[in-house]
Amino acid sequence: MRYGCIARRSEAADQEARRQGPQAEMLNCGHPPPLLIHGEQVTVLNSRRPAPPLGLCALCVRNDRADPLSFETGDMLLLYTDGVIEARSPTGAFYPLAERVAAFPASSPEALLHHLHRDLLEHTGEQLTDDVAFLVIERIPSRHLHRRHLMSHVGGSLPSKTG
Repeated sequence: MRYGCIARRSEAADQEARRQGPQAEMLNCGHPPPLLIHGEQVTVLNSRRPAPPLGLCALCVRNDRADPLSFETGDMLLLYTDGVIEARSPTGAFYPLAERVAAFPASSPEALLHHLHRDLLEHTGEQLTDDVAFLVIERIPSRHLHRRHLMSHVGGSLPSKTG
């Protein structure tokens, strides 16, 4: 398994970001709640109106509503799979993601991913038994929004029990 960070900009997304200011919306369809990193504060963003997982409600009428949130310049959102928070130490303790994120300096998405990768492997004794994925979204200053760019960083492998 690989970990990495990818950011992409489009002109339409740039205009929408300038129009909305720090306001954003979140729709959770059965995933673990994202973490909002604002300076040194980490907040678990539990949805007030969680929606059923995508694909489970193919025949029902969906009435999904998004939850508003403030997403200011410099803030980061951390999204992750359930394999992260269900990862266990050799003694059976679950990985305390929010607590660990709060202990790391959130200088950049890349640095956060690097710290989490190393810490998760250390916590589990390098034995992952489920898929693990992280996605970090950073709100950058509007002066950077005029440039379209694609940045990617893919680094080390995460070992798994099955190889």
